[in-house]
Amino acid sequence: MTDTRAPVFGLITPEDWYRIPLQPQERREASVAALIKRQFAGVDDQPVLRRKAEEQLLGAAEAGVEQGGVALYLSFLEAGGIPLSASLLVCRIFERFDSLDAVVALAGSGEVEPVKLPAAGPAARLLRRERPKQSRKLGTEFEDTIVEYFVPVPDRDEVLLLTFSTPLEPIADAMVGLFDAVAGTLRWHQPTEETEEIAG
Repeated sequence: MTDTRAPVFGLITPEDWYRIPLQPQERREASVAALIKRQFAGVDDQPVLRRKAEEQLLGAAEAGVEQGGVALYLSFLEAGGIPLSASLLVCRIFERFDSLDAVVALAGSGEVEPVKLPAAGPAARLLRRERPKQSRKLGTEFEDTIVEYFVPVPDRDEVLLLTFSTPLEPIADAMVGLFDAVAGTLRWHQPTEETEEIAG
């Protein structure tokens, strides 16, 4: 009997990136709770800050679910004591990857180019910059740098979308290099009884 389940993806991310599985809800909430516990370890006098951080994380995770996300990665890397803020949302798009033109239409504006990932094969890469709502509200000129990879899932009418984002405009080029390196680690594995479909 042929196994019709989608292959499982694997990614290698920096050690200080934290992965939040987005489905099911119980697992998502447990992962956020574990992250908050880790980040506030030894801090017992900041209940309001702790609650606000948890609400923000849950909000970000739920927004990812609404976009078809299956996993959200958050960067807790630091350089010289400065947080290197970044995120990666992994989504499933149930649409056939016929050509780069189709991806361009799907992706919208930005610099699009065909690429070949070392293990995952052909993909389309899109680089764009945009000012988030928060920046516009504050009247700042900083832009988020976003790198998206559209990767066809083998033998499926489906695309895996990797959306990397960072608000660190001054070091955006270095962060883009990191994003490209992470995307280059994408690999496919055949699912087993113990693994989930399209789960990192």
